Amino acid sequence: MKKNIFFSKESLFILFLFLFSLLINQHYANRGAFPHDSFAHFETGFRVLLGEHPFKDYWIVSGPFIDYLQGLFFYLFGVNWQVYVFHASTINAIVTVSTFIVFRNFGLNVFYSFLYSLFFSILAYPSSGTPFVDHHSTFFSLLGIYALLLGIKKEKNSYWILLPIFFICAFLSKQVPASYIIVSIIIILSFYSFDKKKYNWFKPFFLSGALFIIFLLFFGYINGISLSSFLEQYIFYPQSIAENRFENFKISPLGLAGHFKFIFLSLLLLFYINCKNFFTINKYYKQKKFYYFLILFFFSISLIFHQILTRNQTFIFFLIPILVAFSHIYLGKIRPIFHFLIVLFCLFVTIKYHFRFNEGRKFHELINSNFELALDAKKIDHKLTGLKWITPEFNNNPGAEILIINKIKKILQNDKRKKMVLSNYPFFSVILEKKFFSTTRWHIFDGTDYPQVGNEYFLSYQNLFVNVLRENNIKVIYTIFPVKKSNIYDYINKNCFKEEEISEYIASYELKLCKELNFP
Repeated sequence: MKKNIFFSKESLFILFLFLFSLLINQHYANRGAFPHDSFAHFETGFRVLLGEHPFKDYWIVSGPFIDYLQGLFFYLFGVNWQVYVFHASTINAIVTVSTFIVFRNFGLNVFYSFLYSLFFSILAYPSSGTPFVDHHSTFFSLLGIYALLLGIKKEKNSYWILLPIFFICAFLSKQVPASYIIVSIIIILSFYSFDKKKYNWFKPFFLSGALFIIFLLFFGYINGISLSSFLEQYIFYPQSIAENRFENFKISPLGLAGHFKFIFLSLLLLFYINCKNFFTINKYYKQKKFYYFLILFFFSISLIFHQILTRNQTFIFFLIPILVAFSHIYLGKIRPIFHFLIVLFCLFVTIKYHFRFNEGRKFHELINSNFELALDAKKIDHKLTGLKWITPEFNNNPGAEILIINKIKKILQNDKRKKMVLSNYPFFSVILEKKFFSTTRWHIFDGTDYPQVGNEYFLSYQNLFVNVLRENNIKVIYTIFPVKKSNIYDYINKNCFKEEEISEYIASYELKLCKELNFP
């Protein structure tokens, strides 16, 4: 009797992992918000849907691919918070199922493949829950790593075709850690090719990459995005930020070891196994297994370096199930007790970081919040239904923040003039279904989001700011706390505005006759 592949154990595991990965991310993404991070691509995805574009209509230092992908999700499923979260949930499901498939292709038992993939799904995207540049860049890079591993193992063109596409998507999500990983895999792949005298990957890899880049250039051209704007905002300006970070780069060995101890332990086990093989197996360094190890090792080091340099909340604990699973694969047939112990270790780590980052929402600075105080965000607007509103700024009184937001919403709703809104609540244009023409995604005030006074790219941002006001015939600018008047006056003479402080949270700046800028 022919086996029914649709109801095989493996198919059921894949189905379960896909649904579980979707649902766990969907659940935890609704558990509180850190507005300028949680909504990072909510408004810009909507703006793309309305025909606006990054680089041309707003200054951007990361995430153009995510904005367009979010615009597609909104187009297909409607514009609301749950669809926004579904975007991240889908990525979580795709990388989880891909992880399972990779484990199976490397000969790991179906049950262990399922367990490690389940742990991965818990530690992967749910730490953020909502689309986030670091996560997208990392997980598209991971898909590229998987394509590379399978390309070397199976030597099929399909993997070499996918490899550059995944890495370009990763780079267009965020330049780092994608750049670190791309450099490392190019070096490894070059050594592999010279060693094995295998160059069959070269043609499909470069043809696929070239065609994808040509498509992106054509897409940018037809939408009025100049190559110079892309290079300036996405390549050159971020380098000026990175230079400062490298100058202030300091490492505390003890702090580093303590913070990443479980990742290092997982990596150490894989490192030990391969070192042992290196000295006990003849010419092990020429075997494919050694190259698999190098790929995983440098991928892990790249992510650790990225975390240290950016000093953002740590989100790379998903590495642990991957590294432990490959250690399991390398160990092969040994006493079952050893397999049991490393699974137990992985389970312990998963539970530990699940409670800290998923339950506690540490990534979004909500670790000390009382989630029982959270309110349904439909009190702000029905498009936010399902989000349990509590934020770091008002974690003891979310109702007070909702009251403030609704007052601001009413002010913006009642003003029928064409307006620009500068805010760290990037959702007003979505809930009011209006264009608000902000020239940046958020306001961090440290120069990492757009050039400030003294930066060599200050004039470029100033020109973008002025052009958006002119071309869209803006009559008034609103700033919402913590955005300050200096965020306008640093770029445009204050004599061009009639200022009014409406409340401690919102102010308006009505444009008036301004000869130096040809307003109105």
